[in-house]
Order: sequence, then structure tokens, then C-alpha cells
Amino acid sequence: MKETPLSNCERRFLLRAIEEKKRLDGRQTYDYRNIRISFGTDYGCCIVELGKTRVLGQVSCELVAPKLNRATEGILFFNLELSQMAAPAFEPGRQSDLLVKLNRLLERCLRNSKCIDTESLCVVAGEKVWQIRVDLHLLNHDGNIIDAASVAAIVALCHFRRPDVSVQGDEVTLYTPEERDPVPLSIHHMPICVSFAFFQQGTYLLVDPNEREERVMDGLLVIAMNKHREICTIQSSGGIMLLKDQVLRCSKIAGVKVAEITELIQKALENDQKVRKEGGKFGFAESIANQRITAFKMEKASIDTSDVEEKAEEIIAEAEPPSEVVSKPVLWTPGTAQIGEGVENSWGDLEDSEKEDDDEGGSDEAIILDSIKMDTGIEVSDIGSQDAPIILSDSEEEEMIILEPDKNPKKIRTQTISVKQEKAPNKKPVKRRKKKRAAN
Repeated sequence: MKETPLSNCERRFLLRAIEEKKRLDGRQTYDYRNIRISFGTDYGCCIVELGKTRVLGQVSCELVAPKLNRATEGILFFNLELSQMAAPAFEPGRQSDLLVKLNRLLERCLRNSKCIDTESLCVVAGEKVWQIRVDLHLLNHDGNIIDAASVAAIVALCHFRRPDVSVQGDEVTLYTPEERDPVPLSIHHMPICVSFAFFQQGTYLLVDPNEREERVMDGLLVIAMNKHREICTIQSSGGIMLLKDQVLRCSKIAGVKVAEITELIQKALENDQKVRKEGGKFGFAESIANQRITAFKMEKASIDTSDVEEKAEEIIAEAEPPSEVVSKPVLWTPGTAQIGEGVENSWGDLEDSEKEDDDEGGSDEAIILDSIKMDTGIEVSDIGSQDAPIILSDSEEEEMIILEPDKNPKKIRTQTISVKQEKAPNKKPVKRRKKKRAAN
């Protein structure tokens, strides 16, 4: 799976921020991300976190035959793996150009710098030597893999303990950790890689670039150095031309960063050794912070409830009596409710608005009903002069009342009134028809 390319907007934003000496994570130009080191239960196992970049280091050993040209020296082997768990762009089972470059750089940094005394790994000259294998697994990729991998490798080597051996004639005896204490490796110095990213053809410089900054950089300079300011290896990639002053400035910055990281590694190793000697809890399970709900769960404590009533009576007797003044609720408007000494309820405003609507509606209905009564009174007076019975069977108001008795009378009145208002101009011809019928 190919990695998602950066859009032009993201690229311009990153370059503009770098020109203004700003970084997305809030760091300054020469700032390193926080480094966290945690050790496993076994010797030689550690996890190094450089920001969000995480690398797992594991050291193992076995007795093998030495190389023909170096019969008295042990063998060092480094292997870095980039899994898809770290980033989807890494393909399993295939060595990419990035992986080959990182493995070569690690070997030059750690093996060619002679940081480990390989002659101390010899058991029988020309027959048996220790082969030390360092496996590095990238757990999460957020930029600057080589720095995190170099720190993880040197920390795992410093933390590792090989089994003790004894030679009696041609017989080689290998002791378990219970029989004899394991032996640490002989390490002369700690080479650590420091990466520098260049932008705009070397105009701008950043230390410890993250994953997004690596995508927009023009070149990368990696300097491996120990705390004695001895350069173990140096590599430039990207095809940019660097001046002598730029390389010297980077070497000075690398010396400061390496001294800080070396001190951090030594403190972490001392703390782990101290915890193991005291018999305390150690390992990944103890070093990784719990992020569960029960992380801060308190232990159960026994409670004595035999004299609860006596204590309750004492508390009540010592307490101050309640005040005799009882606050009375103030009802601002009818229809509202209030508990305690609260503020005015907004329901009162709604009540007022509803009241105003009811008053307006009632006045309109009263005017319309008066007009209807006047009309009906005229009809009765006119019809009564004919001395004939009148049956108002076709009254629209009576029909509405009979067909829909459950409806609100207010709505019925408005419906009948609106109908009568529409039929107001046709009232005179209806009266004439009724008169004619009565006459017949």
C-alpha cells in the first residue's frame, strides 16, 4: 500500500511554517522530542519512544564458530524490520531502499565504530565465539527512525547480560542464570545518531524531523557521535550541497544532543538495575502507565458499624439548631411555581403573552357575536310578522355542533363566523325565499 501523498496546501503550509521558524508540534528549530526508555522483564529487551516513534530492541546470543579471518573476535549482527503495524506504506517480506539504507547506517554506527569489545566475546580461539544479534522492530512510525533505532540498539546492548561460561580443556560449560550471574557486555562508548533535515536547498535546518517534515525536506544529514565528541560516522542524503560551516554547526549541535541522550540512558539503566536488586516490580507491564478505569482503584477497608447510632446522636447534639425563619416563596405571576429563593421564572412572560392573545381573541369574538345576534334578531322580527312556524334546520352552526361535538367551542365559533362572513352578501335573497315559503 502506497503512502498517502501530501497535498500542495499541506506542503506549502509546512514550508511556510519552517520559514517562520515554527513547527507543528510546538518545538523550536533545535529541539529534540521527548525520549522515554522502558525495559522488559528479560535482560536486553527495551522499548525506546522518540515522540510517537517507537522501536522495540531485543538482544540474543549463541555460541558459533568464528570467521576464518578473525578467529579471536565475536560476531555482531544487526537487523531492523519495518512492519505494516508501524505504517501502511511498509510492505512485508520485501526490503525497501529505506530499510537497506537504515541497516547499513546502523552497522557503520555500531559495528565499525568498535563500540563493543568483540575480542571479549571469544570463548575458544578459532572454535567458539559469541554471536550477538540485535533485532530492532519499528512499532510506530512518526519520523526519524534512525535516531530511535540507534538509541534502542545501544540501550539493549548495555542492558544485555550473556550467560557465563567456563573452559576446561576442550570442554566448554555454559551456566544458567541460577547457577552463575550473567555477564554484561564490554562497551567502550555509546555512539548515537542525530539527524538534521534541510529545506529550501540548505537554507533552513531542523533537528529531529517528524514524519511530515521528512516528506517536504530536500536533504538529510545524519551524524553519529559519542559523548566524547568523536564522530563515528556521517552520512548525507538527498543530493544537496552543504557548506563546511553548515556541517561544523551541525556537529556542534550533535555533540550537545548526544551528551544529553547519553546521560538519560545511563540514568535509565541505573534505575532499572536498582529496582531489580531491591526486588521491586519491573518490566513493560509496570513501566507502561495504566489507562484503565480501575487504574486508581482503592483497596477495600473494613468499617466498624457497631456504634453508628451513638455517634449519630452525638453529631446531632453538637450541631447547631436550625433557624426558625422559613423563607416563603414569592409568586410573581399566577400560574408560576417557585422553590426556595429562586429567581423569577420565565413562565410568567409566557402567561402574559397568552393572556394578551386571549384578551384580543375574546374582544374580537364579542364584536362578531354581537353582530350575529343583531342579524338573527332582525330575522326573527321579520319572520314573526307572518304568524308561521319557522324551522332552522339548515343552520350551519347547529350542523357543526351536532357533527363535531368534541371540538373546542372557540374553534367552532370562529369556523361558523368565518363561513357566515363569507356568505354575508347572500343573506337578503335567503330571507326572501323563506318569506315566500311561509306565505304559501
